[in-house]
Amino acid sequence: MTSQNIFHIKALLNTHQNPQKSVGMEAYMKHLFPFLGISSPERVEISKEITSKLQINSLDRDMISALWLENEREYQYLAMDYLKKYKKQLLPSDIEWVHSLIIQKSWWDTVDFLAAHIIGHLVLLQPSLIKNHIDKWSTDKNMWLNRTAILFQLKYKEKTDFDLLKKYILQHLGSKEFFINKASGWALREYAKTNPSAVIHFVETQPELSNLTKREALKHL
Repeated sequence: MTSQNIFHIKALLNTHQNPQKSVGMEAYMKHLFPFLGISSPERVEISKEITSKLQINSLDRDMISALWLENEREYQYLAMDYLKKYKKQLLPSDIEWVHSLIIQKSWWDTVDFLAAHIIGHLVLLQPSLIKNHIDKWSTDKNMWLNRTAILFQLKYKEKTDFDLLKKYILQHLGSKEFFINKASGWALREYAKTNPSAVIHFVETQPELSNLTKREALKHL
């Protein structure tokens, strides 16, 4: 059934491809991935059509995994659409599966979505995932797992474990990695909307934070 669905999805997406748009989209993503040239609003409408035609009404892990393996970036975006639509059907045990998605075809567009919308959701379901998984990700050799650990609380607001966030950020003090320092600042900036004084105090008492992290953290304060 999955292979049939993928066949129909590919056929439909191919009818909407726009080579002229794909040039700009590929350039924006630094030519890391090919694109069909389908904009986000177009993809949303296509997704609705696919859902209706193929009668997709639940979380299909095999289909999402298959979409993730396709070359053009729109297939990963479509998989993300379905993950978000049916995320309430996810189980804490799905964290290993989501881990595999994070480390495949990794770039900020997929990783940030999976961190904030999917991993964040799973941890709220089962906080023990922090000790059993996220703590390890924070110091993993894979930079995208590090970024996920820093960003998974992005939507938590008052539920944010600030001590945990600070711990993950401080584990990367001295890092020259743009995506880590940017994520640290972004996470702090988001939490500053809930507790600005705590973020200001942290930044002021940690002079070794990168300038990028500090700038991002205090951007709206």
